[in-house]
Amino acid sequence: MDLGLAGKRAVVTGGSSGIGLSAVRMLLEDGAKVALCGRSEQRLEAAAAPLISEFGSAALPVVCDVRDDQAVAGMRDQVIDAFGGLDILVNNAGQGRISTFADTDDAAWRDEFDLKFFSVIRPTRAFLPDLRNAGGGSIVVVNSLLARQPEPHMVCTAALRAGVQNLVKSMSLEFAEDAVRVNAILLGLVDSGQWQRRYESRADKEQSRQAWMAALAADKKIPLGRLGEPDEAAAAVVFLASPAASFITGASIEVSGGASRFA
Repeated sequence: MDLGLAGKRAVVTGGSSGIGLSAVRMLLEDGAKVALCGRSEQRLEAAAAPLISEFGSAALPVVCDVRDDQAVAGMRDQVIDAFGGLDILVNNAGQGRISTFADTDDAAWRDEFDLKFFSVIRPTRAFLPDLRNAGGGSIVVVNSLLARQPEPHMVCTAALRAGVQNLVKSMSLEFAEDAVRVNAILLGLVDSGQWQRRYESRADKEQSRQAWMAALAADKKIPLGRLGEPDEAAAAVVFLASPAASFITGASIEVSGGASRFA
């Protein structure tokens, strides 16, 4: 299936690893020009090097902390100078905070609000005029199943994820008149560096990674019996970002292996 991405221009925040990096590669393979953005220059350069070798100037690494207004403005200028405009924005920055209500202080709540909300708000605000100038574009927000299915050990993240989901819907309605679509994916458990670190720090050193992951999936009651892969989540992101999803806005796709408990 041709997703219609040839010649499109995209930005992926949190693009130096995991789902973001997988989405960057898929977009490039389908003919798009892609700016991959991340906070760590070292990690970003390591991630971008093989992409630049394969795709040349179509892959553009940009160091940016999306919590910093000036950094986001600089990212926008760099992208527009290189690509001449923008068609796709993937808001993927952010990670989970393990905490209960009792042990989350005011500073943690504010920090989580800044990371979860403004990692979406700032890039969207910066690039929205460019998406409109392109005659309409696509924004995809990588969100979490926690938005609808909170866990007691992640109370702060879950609350903010729910707010982000409302923001996605609100933006989809507001931007529709300019043909800018806004959608989200809701992630369950996806195999990533954090799970590798937890595996390495486990008490049972004799247990294989495969057995440990299977036990984790069973404990989390994932019907498909395993964690997702970054490429599987990235495929949903790329589809929603593409012209193939041209009549989809304000929607959410669960990428959770069937783990949701809501209708």
